[in-house]
Amino acid sequence: MTNRLSLETSPYLKQHENNPVDWYPWGEVAFEKARQEDRPILLSIGYSTCHWCHVMAHESFENEEIAALMNQWFVPIKVDREERPDVDAIYMSAVQAMTGSGGWPMTVFLTPDLQPFYGGTYYPPEDAYGRMGFRRLLHAIQNAWSTKRDEVLTSAQSLTDHIRSSSVREARNNDLSPEHAEVTIENLRMRFDTQYGGFGEAPKFPGPTTLEFLLMHAHRTGNPKALEMVTYTLEQMARGGIFDQLGGGFARYSVDSEWLVPHFEKMLYDNAQLARVYLHAYQITGSPLFREITERTLDYLIREMLSPEGGFYSAQDADQEGIEGKFFVWTPQEFDEVLGQDSEMLKLHYGVTPYGNFEDPHHREFGRRNVLSVKRRLEDLAEDFNVSIEVVQDKVLQARQKLFEAREQRVKPGTDDKVLTSWNGLALAAFAEAGRVLNRQDYLEVAIRNAKFVQQNLWMSDTLLHTYKDGQARISGLLEDHALYALGLIELFKATGEPEHLQIAQKLWSTVKSEYWDSESAAFYSTPATQSDLITRRQEFFDAAVISDNAASTLLALWMDRYFQDTEAQQIAERVVSSSLGQMRSYASGFGGMWQAFEFLQAKHTEVVVMGSAEQRKPLETVLAEFYLPTTALSPAASEWGLPALEGRLAEGVAYVCENFACQLPARDPDTLRTQLQKVQQH
Repeated sequence: MTNRLSLETSPYLKQHENNPVDWYPWGEVAFEKARQEDRPILLSIGYSTCHWCHVMAHESFENEEIAALMNQWFVPIKVDREERPDVDAIYMSAVQAMTGSGGWPMTVFLTPDLQPFYGGTYYPPEDAYGRMGFRRLLHAIQNAWSTKRDEVLTSAQSLTDHIRSSSVREARNNDLSPEHAEVTIENLRMRFDTQYGGFGEAPKFPGPTTLEFLLMHAHRTGNPKALEMVTYTLEQMARGGIFDQLGGGFARYSVDSEWLVPHFEKMLYDNAQLARVYLHAYQITGSPLFREITERTLDYLIREMLSPEGGFYSAQDADQEGIEGKFFVWTPQEFDEVLGQDSEMLKLHYGVTPYGNFEDPHHREFGRRNVLSVKRRLEDLAEDFNVSIEVVQDKVLQARQKLFEAREQRVKPGTDDKVLTSWNGLALAAFAEAGRVLNRQDYLEVAIRNAKFVQQNLWMSDTLLHTYKDGQARISGLLEDHALYALGLIELFKATGEPEHLQIAQKLWSTVKSEYWDSESAAFYSTPATQSDLITRRQEFFDAAVISDNAASTLLALWMDRYFQDTEAQQIAERVVSSSLGQMRSYASGFGGMWQAFEFLQAKHTEVVVMGSAEQRKPLETVLAEFYLPTTALSPAASEWGLPALEGRLAEGVAYVCENFACQLPARDPDTLRTQLQKVQQH
């Protein structure tokens, strides 16, 4: 027996197609049933790689008795938060307002007209962990709906009014003086973990947008504290268990403060954003470690997350065979079996002990195992075993390959193989920029294929669709899709010089401006006005796992001004940042994306044009790759094609470096270009 979710494409929804629950997907069919039968809606939101979503599904949604109550008293609706982030954001704000916190799985009870009146996150089937049991909750909600309807409706209206009022802000006009950033850097420094890197305490998230802001600030001002916070954090993460020491790629977050034990799911957005942070840190510092982590992260995405068609999948699961992290953890005996006489050295290197450092609390019979992290550095191992550093390096590389191959024989984590346009925009930017900076043609080819895939499968009349799976593109594109994919195309233009990429980005900006911009509040809506199945339109500024769509749109506006001299776009960007400064200063680490836009506005107006064929441009572009240029409009071109910066640029094999609308003499050789770029970067 299957329910209606069997007709959906979302892997998360299809995980629930055999539940005895009479699930509906989000849509008018379910809403109409609730209205006709005067039943409340039981809305359950999660995602396919969410560990506690799996737990609640197994405990409650697969339970015949609990499912019968859900079917009898409610209209159950299941939503994939990655497929419908707009729905998730609205009801997450409701749960946070009711409980003070949020997360997934999320359970919300709605009136038939979609107004929330009660909600929470994970509920055990019976009372446990200090939480009300789900069975008892269903009885309580049904009783309230039957006997206290007026109170329920009043509460729902009040909560809905609160959500609507908090969804849109009032425009403000703050000055954009550089001192704001200096204060924020000091605030971040006070929250910085000087022992392990990162900000705050456990659980600890990487925060790539904040790290990128710190890099931009250090680049603009020369502030050594800002750069040190980033480089130390990146070093600690690279050696921790949050980074997959064998297969590459980052897990979602660390459950502890030292980056040791991760929550094991791997998300496309984390890895795409972090790859660029490591790439930029490599450009600034020249650290071989940062280049290595960039490449191992991107190689992981190619190996595990790239579809044959050219799109990137969304995520990989934390659980294998119902046990969290089973695929990734090791015993000393397994090390001995795989590595033989080298096992002792590698156990020291990776911190493998008989006591382990991780245990799935739901499966203690599996025993304590080891998450791998770099506990002993190569220099220390060389001294411990009285061998050269070269010998140790060779043994570690060989062991990593042997362990990886042995691990590949295990049951692998499940993959959520839907393709999301917004997250693919992040991946596009990472591969395009890494291809250019690291001279990796293979990365560039991945980016080019991705752009073609999206244009062929998710592009419709100058707008984008949100999700693709099994040959079907679905769901109207959101602001995040248009803004993030346009930013990815800009990076692809910088890497290839192909005009179409920048021209399509300009078309997407036109859609962003016409469909999402609200001049009255000086902000962008996350959804178009035509979206009819939501109780409000939200404006998002806070960076959750991904840079906020308002920050991404503001950065896109700034690039439109840089490339096309679009003064209206520049003014829009200034208004968004100016209006956001109060929030930005009050919680700096949650607004890294907006702080990036602030840094962009403070930066010099710089352009670099490189004219000629790809072969003629190559020596000059190799020099460009040495420099971190986060706000410079790079314009490689075979010929003049209408871009303002290219006007009158006819010479071939020549670079033009311009700063604040004044250009230096044409650079015809790499050394001259390097000298000019060094001059531009002087503070």
